[in-house]
Amino acid sequence: MGLNHGTRPGENVRYMPWEETLKLIRTSIAALATGAFLFGAADVALAKGHKIAVSWKTFQEERWKTDEKAIKAVVEANGDTYISADAQGSATKQASDIEGLITQKVDVILVVAYDSDAILPSIKKINDAGLKAIAYDVQFEDPNALYITFDNIGVGRIMAQEISKVKPAGNYAFIKGDKGDPNATFLFSGITEVLKDGMDSGKIKNVCETFTDGWKPDNAQKEMEQCLTKQHNKVDAVVSENDGMASGAVAALKAQGLAGSVPVSGQDGDLAAINRVALGTQTVSIWKDSRQLGKAAAEAAIAMADGKAVADLPGVKKFNQGKKGVEMNAILLPPTPITKDTLNLAIDGGWITKNKACAGVKKGAVKACG
Repeated sequence: MGLNHGTRPGENVRYMPWEETLKLIRTSIAALATGAFLFGAADVALAKGHKIAVSWKTFQEERWKTDEKAIKAVVEANGDTYISADAQGSATKQASDIEGLITQKVDVILVVAYDSDAILPSIKKINDAGLKAIAYDVQFEDPNALYITFDNIGVGRIMAQEISKVKPAGNYAFIKGDKGDPNATFLFSGITEVLKDGMDSGKIKNVCETFTDGWKPDNAQKEMEQCLTKQHNKVDAVVSENDGMASGAVAALKAQGLAGSVPVSGQDGDLAAINRVALGTQTVSIWKDSRQLGKAAAEAAIAMADGKAVADLPGVKKFNQGKKGVEMNAILLPPTPITKDTLNLAIDGGWITKNKACAGVKKGAVKACG
């Protein structure tokens, strides 16, 4: 029996042959299936996107929040997903965090290593899973990864140059970063490169030198207090390797009435440090605009997720100055020293407001403050 097709009451009934009916049914099913397929494909296209993750060593330091904001903005603007994990200053937790990120099938993991040696088994797991890794700001030595940071040896050079301008001779204290962080060694390499002649001649005396666990300001303050006690307050300059530790050193100097008379270095462009520069209790903060670093790293991560070879990324150079000498592809951004004379750079660059930079500064004491 056929199907009634296109008739009205009073008209002769016309029946469609069974073969035509079957053909029509098959065509309709195929059309529905094709439509469903196309709809499903559209859904997949909409859902398609990379997963870019960051394993942070700790979020205690002010600067990492700025880095994250820059990274996240680029990743999400590209339609990709941003994922983060905070190791809270623990190598064990960081290893666990990375395992978790691998199971989430992320495409690229940016790793701010808490301990550059302890992290290596985790980096191997990233490689074995077919994922990409970026050593973000802190180097771990793996030839497959991209290393992206500011020129930390150059940062050390600038620190030493600015401090030696103020105190070309005398007793120097060196407050270095965490022993497990290669940046501490890179910085000290640049510092000693500049100060070598003065140290060799005896004009500059290394009276205190210490690594600082976790780069923590409290630890740095204790180290500075011990140095001042040991030297009977006869310390002429303090080369601190970052702004957080500089705050601890300045606190120790202040307790002895020496803040402002002893030059102190730092880096990272912490807002409090820039204010200390304006006040004169810190001589220089090497500003590494982490907005630029985060943006550059996010763009590199997206390109890597798209399948671009690390060696072909814009600005990549070979780097083999780690303690193991492993050659890596690296992107090194130039830093900017912030002193009283260049304070305007941080203000004009939108890094800090004039009110915050100049809080407590006497009128006319600093040109950028008015």
